[in-house]
Amino acid sequence: MFKPCVSVVLLVVVLVVFGISVVFYAQLQPVGQATRVSVVDIPEGVSFSEVARLLHQRQLIKSERAFVWMGRLFGADRKIIPGEYEFHGGMEPVTILSKMTKGEVIQYVVTIPEGFSVNQIADLLEEKQLVDRTAFIQATQDRAFIQTLSLPHKKLEGYLFPDTYHFTRHMKPEMMIKAMVSRLKQTVSDEYEARAEELGMPMHHVLTLASVIEKETARPQERPLISGVFHNRLRRNIPLQSDPTVIYDLNQFDGNLRKEDLSIESPYNTYVVVGLPPGPIANPGKAAIHAALYPVSTDYLYFVSRNDGSHAFSTTLAEHNQAVRKYQGPQRRRSS
Repeated sequence: MFKPCVSVVLLVVVLVVFGISVVFYAQLQPVGQATRVSVVDIPEGVSFSEVARLLHQRQLIKSERAFVWMGRLFGADRKIIPGEYEFHGGMEPVTILSKMTKGEVIQYVVTIPEGFSVNQIADLLEEKQLVDRTAFIQATQDRAFIQTLSLPHKKLEGYLFPDTYHFTRHMKPEMMIKAMVSRLKQTVSDEYEARAEELGMPMHHVLTLASVIEKETARPQERPLISGVFHNRLRRNIPLQSDPTVIYDLNQFDGNLRKEDLSIESPYNTYVVVGLPPGPIANPGKAAIHAALYPVSTDYLYFVSRNDGSHAFSTTLAEHNQAVRKYQGPQRRRSS
């Protein structure tokens, strides 16, 4: 009598376990079709149960309880990486869990144009809802943070290399900045370092000059020539007289640089101050950095915009004044 009872009990247990397994397996199947895509933002600090609830609310899993049990079974319930994820209805819960433990978050492609200032980069990143503008700018001026980048400067203007990056929604500003500074350090090769030493220019001065060249022209073929003009002026202690340096330090600029702006007291006013401004006025690209290091050998000391994106270059002041009258009118007296 005893053995048959044990057999019956074991059979019942097996059937129960099998039944539970079938139900559990069914609850861990995809809920729908792959065509139904959902973006889920997993906040930092939420519990695994809250993650399961969120996924269930978005109709991405059939059962919160089954998902939580599976997470604990795999030891993944404490390994969820916060962030923004893209899931679809055809995904198995185990695949969803795997993506969250691997941190396969959505990556946004961001291209920083050459010549953008820190403020413009902050505006672009905020426009894409990737960062708070104020927090980003503050990070670029945080001296303690800047020291961790091995840069002995007060701010990072000129050191955020313009390039294409992949950022995530909850990435901290400091992480974005590190990526840009790292890309700059990769760009400034040993050759560039040696060339800067040959010219007797610290790399900070090279980046400063490159930023001015970047803002002066958008035409690649003109960069080395404009660099040659500026190198000539620096050697002869002639003010650079560059509009972009003046504009950089104006509190408000409406697109019209006035005569009185050219006489303001500012270390960035290269109409008054001889030499380079104290730091970069934008973030130069590789071509501008190369131009700053390898200027064209020329006798030109002046250039003026032709109002079509190109410039007219002159050797003497008389030639330059004639070009100014031709392209800018009698009211403009710019000497470079």
